[in-house]
Amino acid sequence: MKPIQRDLVSAANPAGQPPDPDDLVFRLGRWSAGRGPLYLLLAARLRRLVDEGALPPGALLPPDRRLAKALAVGRTTVVAAYDTLRQEGRLVRRQGSGTRVARAALAAEAPRAGEAPPPRVTETSNPLFLHLLEAPDGVILLSCAAPAQPPPELAEAYRALVLPEADLGYHPAGLGVLRAAVARRYAARGVPTAPEQILVTTGAQQGLSLLARLLLAPGDGVLVEAPTYPGALDLFREAAAVPLPVAVGPEGIDVAEAVRVMERHRPALAYVIPRFQNPTGAVLPPLAGRRLVEAANALGVPLVDDEVLDELGFDDLAFDDPAGGPGGASLSSCGEVIAIGSLSKIVWGGLRIGWVRGPAPLVARLARLKALHDLGCDVPSQLVAARLLDDFAPVRAARLRALRAGHAHLRAELARLLPSWSCAPVTGGQTLWVRLPHGDGVSFAQLALRHGVAVLPGATTDALGGSVRHLRLHFLLAPEVLTEAVRRLAAAWAEYAPVQEPGRASLRGITL
Repeated sequence: MKPIQRDLVSAANPAGQPPDPDDLVFRLGRWSAGRGPLYLLLAARLRRLVDEGALPPGALLPPDRRLAKALAVGRTTVVAAYDTLRQEGRLVRRQGSGTRVARAALAAEAPRAGEAPPPRVTETSNPLFLHLLEAPDGVILLSCAAPAQPPPELAEAYRALVLPEADLGYHPAGLGVLRAAVARRYAARGVPTAPEQILVTTGAQQGLSLLARLLLAPGDGVLVEAPTYPGALDLFREAAAVPLPVAVGPEGIDVAEAVRVMERHRPALAYVIPRFQNPTGAVLPPLAGRRLVEAANALGVPLVDDEVLDELGFDDLAFDDPAGGPGGASLSSCGEVIAIGSLSKIVWGGLRIGWVRGPAPLVARLARLKALHDLGCDVPSQLVAARLLDDFAPVRAARLRALRAGHAHLRAELARLLPSWSCAPVTGGQTLWVRLPHGDGVSFAQLALRHGVAVLPGATTDALGGSVRHLRLHFLLAPEVLTEAVRRLAAAWAEYAPVQEPGRASLRGITL
């Protein structure tokens, strides 16, 4: 499998370039989660991609056998789907030149002579997001790691909400009361912070998006971990940046290699997740973190610390802290760091409140950029977030208890039904990094979808082109749902890996 640079360039194959079947697999999403023959379901999703322009005229599609392997289906399924679209005039198939989207498929939208073509719209091909765009269909989502429901404290905070009597409602940098509340939490961690150093964003994703827009130009290098959060790779792809991946091990990013990459390439940005790394769960030792920060500062490389998972340590000393202060050392205490945080993993993903902490001049520039896009975050949500942060300990403690229980339950179910899979325990966060004994995560994920469970293939997270045999699974669902998800995964694995393995005999009879 080639490197995941497909996530940082156009996902549609221009005419004349060899197609990568994984690009198309990711864009197909939950294509098989429906009723009817597989070839018709595949043809229907391909038809939609062509009609929407996601597969532009002239785009070369993968050969039958390669796409069939990536989708974990028979070759006849792909051949029949291609032929269906050929008969409709959407595809052209010629011996020796492959299968392409017909030039006339979007003729109505082609620019007239002398007119400049419309700018290409960049879209995510990330299964992490594509699964969220699908209508609910009974598929268990182990691909998106987010709390399944809001805590009761959130509803109570909304019931107690009192809106300001005289307020225009536009606050591009964020409400003062929330900026101050977030600043106090950094101070409680030993990182003195002024409210002017906090920008409130619509989740951490917007914070990272604003930083990418402000700091990156096409062709700029970005140091990233391999593997890493795939949503970040999508944003860097949108900015037409060039990934500079550094491998992640049991103790986080290889700092020595990261320093060498920064010295050699002077990237425009370095993006790391030092605590409960997504997806591996690794934790960077404090001394290694300090060395990384000092090197980045000395070389003038802006270092972005994704702190979204920082407060999810199972055994943080702050677990029973009545002040609810976040646990663990912060890179921000070691030098100049741009930190990104959010309430989505502790409270609920539907509370779209995140923030960026950085030097006040940088925050002011980000606020001007944010004003251009949305004039500021929703005021009621900011007031609710500020109220929650005033008494955060119960919310955080409840989430950590659920995470510790979910972690133990998922690992136990995997050991019971899928003993050939390997996954090390983690000390925090919300995901397990699972290694398959053979095969690849992309094709297995396709088969798992047909058994009613969505998983995130490791290849989508790795700019080095590795992690092919890995899956990311989260443990945020109720125990009975996790049990059912593993049962479905075991049924899919029994079909994917028919060779008898020790402890596998009982899986043969598993059916949906």
